[in-house]
Amino acid sequence: MLERKSINKLSSGANMEGWCVKVLYLGFEWFRITTRGLIMHANCKKGGEDCYGLKEMTLLFEISQRLIASKELKSDLSPILKIVVDHLGADRSFLTIFNRNNSNIYIEAAYGMSQKQQSLGKYRLGEGVIGKVVELGQPIVIQEISKSNLFLNKTRSELNKEGRELTFICIPIVLENKTTGALSVVRPFNPHITYEEDIHLLSIVGSLIAKTVKYRQEKAEELEDLKQKNIELESEVKANNFTTNIIGNSSKMRDVFSLIEMVARTNSTVLVRGESGIGKELVADALHIESSRKNKNLIKVNCSALPDSLIESELFGHEKGAFTGADQMRKGRFEMANGGTIFLDEIGDLPLSTQVKLLRVIQEREFERLGGTETIKIDVRIVCATNCNLEKLIEDGTFREDLFYRINVFPIFVPALRERRNDIPLLVDYFINKFNKKNKASVKRITTSAIDMLMVYGWPGNVRELENVIERACILARDNVIHSYNLPPTLQTADSTATGSHEGMTGVLERLEKQLIIEGLTSTKGNITKAAEELRITERMLGTRIKKYKIDAWRYKV
Repeated sequence: MLERKSINKLSSGANMEGWCVKVLYLGFEWFRITTRGLIMHANCKKGGEDCYGLKEMTLLFEISQRLIASKELKSDLSPILKIVVDHLGADRSFLTIFNRNNSNIYIEAAYGMSQKQQSLGKYRLGEGVIGKVVELGQPIVIQEISKSNLFLNKTRSELNKEGRELTFICIPIVLENKTTGALSVVRPFNPHITYEEDIHLLSIVGSLIAKTVKYRQEKAEELEDLKQKNIELESEVKANNFTTNIIGNSSKMRDVFSLIEMVARTNSTVLVRGESGIGKELVADALHIESSRKNKNLIKVNCSALPDSLIESELFGHEKGAFTGADQMRKGRFEMANGGTIFLDEIGDLPLSTQVKLLRVIQEREFERLGGTETIKIDVRIVCATNCNLEKLIEDGTFREDLFYRINVFPIFVPALRERRNDIPLLVDYFINKFNKKNKASVKRITTSAIDMLMVYGWPGNVRELENVIERACILARDNVIHSYNLPPTLQTADSTATGSHEGMTGVLERLEKQLIIEGLTSTKGNITKAAEELRITERMLGTRIKKYKIDAWRYKV
C-alpha cells in the first residue's frame, strides 16, 4: 500500500491540478479504510450479495480517473452518471442545476432518461423532492415513490420497473457551503439495503463533481444575464429608432391616433384595452416615442409570462440574501425604467398579492426591493394593457377595484380588425412589403378575389392572424401574385367567401369566370383586346361576358 509520503511525492512530481491530487488521495484513503473493513467483516452481507466495499472504492477511483483525464469536464457528466447507475443497479440517474438568478432547478445531465423527459424536469426552489433538497441542503430518500405525495414525477417516468417498486435518492451538491445542484438516483426498492450507505457514497460522488457542477451553474446564469441584457438593448434600440407600425385609415383608428397624440405629451397612466392580437404593444411604443421620454428606456413586462413566485422580484428587484439563492442585489423592471416608460402587458393576470404592492408604486412612484428597507423613488411613465374584462374580474374578486381606478386614468380602446375592415387592404400592402424585404421576394399584388375573402372573414386572431395569413400566402405565391387559393383553408369556406351550397355548379363557375375576367382587365389596365389575348378567348366572347356580368371595364383603365 502506498504511504501518505508517497502520495505527496506523486503530487509534487506530477503535472496535475491540486484538486485532482485530492481526489487520488481520497481514493487511496477509501481503499485503506474499505480494505480494513473487508478484513474485519469478511462475511458481511448486504442485499444478499457479498460486501462490496471494494467495488465502491473501484467506482470512486474510476470517476476520479475520468475527471483527471477529461479535457472538457463540462461534457463528461453523463458517462459518470452511467458508472453510478451500473454500480448501484439503478434504473436511472440525473443531475440538476440550481439557477440562482431565477430560483429555478433544471436537469443538466442524465443517464437512463430521454431528451423529452429531461426537458420536463424543471422545478422551483422548494418544489418536490429535488426542490426541497436544494432548499434545505439535506439528502432525502423516498423508499417507495408510488406511495409518496412529495415525488411529483414531472419527467413522467415509470413509477415501477417490471412490477417492482422504485426508490428515489436525492443528495445536494455543495461547494463552498453553497448548494449548486442535486444528484438523484432511482433504483429498485430493496428492504435489505441500508440507504445511509448509498447517501454516503453519492455524497462523495457529488463532492468529486462539485466543481464541474459549479462551472455549469455559472455558465447557465451567465447565459440568463445575457438574455436579459439583450432584451433591454432591444427595447433601447426600438425606442431610439422607432417608426410607428400602426396601420389604419378608418374612422375608428383615426380616433385612436388622436388619443395617442393628446396623451403622449403628458405623464398620465394609460390603460390600453382590446382583444388579443390588435397591436396593444404598438400603442405603447407610439406613446413612448411621441413623449419627452423617448431617449430613455422603454421596459416591457408580460405579467402573464412570469410565475407568481418571481413576479415581485422581477418588478421591484431584490437585495442580496432576500431569499434562498439571492446571492447578489438585482434591480427590478421599475428601477430599470426610471426616467422612461414601463409597459405592463396583460395586467389582468397579476396575482392579488402583487396588485397590492403595485398600488403604492402607481400612486407614490416609490417602492422597496424585496428584503430591503431603503425606499426607492422613481420617475416612470406607466402604460398598462389587457384583453380581459377587468370589470368582470372585479366582480369575481380576482382584480382589485382600487387598482383598476388607478390605472384607468386614460383608457384607449383599440378596435378589433372585424370592426375596421376598411383597413385590411392597407394592412395587406404593408405586410406584403414587409415579407418581400424579409424573404427577399417580389410579390407584386393580391387578387381581388383574395381581398374579398379577407374582407368577409371574421378574424378572431385580429391583425396578428392577418399577418400570419399574408406571410403564408407570400411564400406560396409562384407568379408574384397572391391568389385566393394561396389563402389558408379556414378562409376558403362558405361562410368566409359568402358562397353557400345553394349556388350549385353553375353559380360557382360563373363566379369564377367573372373573377378571371376582372383579373385580366386589372393586369391589362382595362384593355379589352389584351385581356382577351391573356384569357385566350376572342374579343367578342369577352365583350359578351363583360355585358353579362355587368363589369365596368373603364374602371380598370389608368
